[in-house]
Amino acid sequence: MRGSGPGGQKINKTSSTVCLRHRSTGIEVRCQRERSQAANRLLAWTELVSRIEAGRVQADALAVAAREAARRRTRQKTRGQKVRMIESKVHRAGRKARRARVDFGD
Repeated sequence: MRGSGPGGQKINKTSSTVCLRHRSTGIEVRCQRERSQAANRLLAWTELVSRIEAGRVQADALAVAAREAARRRTRQKTRGQKVRMIESKVHRAGRKARRARVDFGD
């Protein structure tokens, strides 16, 4: 693959750029850091592998976070939490009761 960017005639004539695509994930890596196509191919492979691995690690972390969130949602509340919840409900009910219509006694 032909390179692009600064370099003028030399970059336009040489085909040292390497482009690798991982079909199943759609990740595409393009490398033209070195003058040699073989060196660029090696760099592109290492970058592609690191990107795939980073995506896999991120997916695993998201799955763990989702499991933890579901576990926290479904666990039972402690006694203290229940008491605070009831107190806040009573407080809100009292505030809402004061919103009732005002009777002017006409």
